[in-house]
Amino acid sequence: MKALILAGGKGTRLAPFTATVPKPLFPLGDRTILEIVVGQLKRAGVKDMVFAVGYLAELVEAYFGNGRKFGVKISYARETRPLGTAGPIKALKGERSDFLVMNGDVLADMDLGDLVKAHKKAGSIATICCYRKKQRSSLGMIEHDRDGYLTDYHEKPEYTHIVSTGIYCFSPEALKFIKKGEHLDLPELMIRLKDKGMKVKVFMMKGDWFDIGTPEDYSRALDFWEKSGRKRI
Repeated sequence: MKALILAGGKGTRLAPFTATVPKPLFPLGDRTILEIVVGQLKRAGVKDMVFAVGYLAELVEAYFGNGRKFGVKISYARETRPLGTAGPIKALKGERSDFLVMNGDVLADMDLGDLVKAHKKAGSIATICCYRKKQRSSLGMIEHDRDGYLTDYHEKPEYTHIVSTGIYCFSPEALKFIKKGEHLDLPELMIRLKDKGMKVKVFMMKGDWFDIGTPEDYSRALDFWEKSGRKRI
C-alpha cells in the first residue's frame, strides 16, 4: 500500500517560525512531526511513500532522502505551482491499490490500519478519518422568539463538531475525478465524489488528535508529546 503525504504548505499561521523551517519539520521531542507520521505509516505496513512538496522542498528532501535510513521508500512530487490539498493526489496516477493521503503536520494517536480496514469493509471510494472536537465559543449566544424577545442566553457555550483529521483512505478509482494540474482541495474532492453518486465513508477515530496549525496548537501538541505521546505514537 502506498501513502501520499502533503508536505508542501507554507504554514502561514505559524509565521515567522515557518520562514526558515517547513512546518512538517518542526520538532516534537527528538523527532520531527513528519518523522512521527512516517513511523506511524511504517507500523501500519505502509513502506512506500510519496511526499508532495513545494515550499522549502529542498529541506524536506535533504532530511528524508530516499527514506532508507527510516526503513521506508520515499519519492517526491514537486509542485511548480500550488495545487491545493487534493490536486497533488494525481501524482499517484496509475495506482491500482487503495492508498492513504495525509497531512504532514498532524499528530493522531491512532492505528492507521484501523482506517484502512474500515475503508475496505465499507467499499467506499473514499474514507475520511474524523474526530469529535470540543470547541468553546468566546461569545455569549442569544436566542429569541419571532417577536425579538429573549428566550435564552448561553455564556460561552461549548460545542462538539465532527472535523476532518486530514487523514484519508482512497480507492484508486478516485484518481479519475482529479484533473492533471488542477487546483483542488480535499473538501471539494469529497463533495465532487458524493455528487457523482460515489460512497464517501466517515470513520471516527479514537484517541487524541492535533492539527498543528497555530503556535497554540503546537504548544498543546508539545505538552501532549512530553506527557504521553512519545509512549503511544
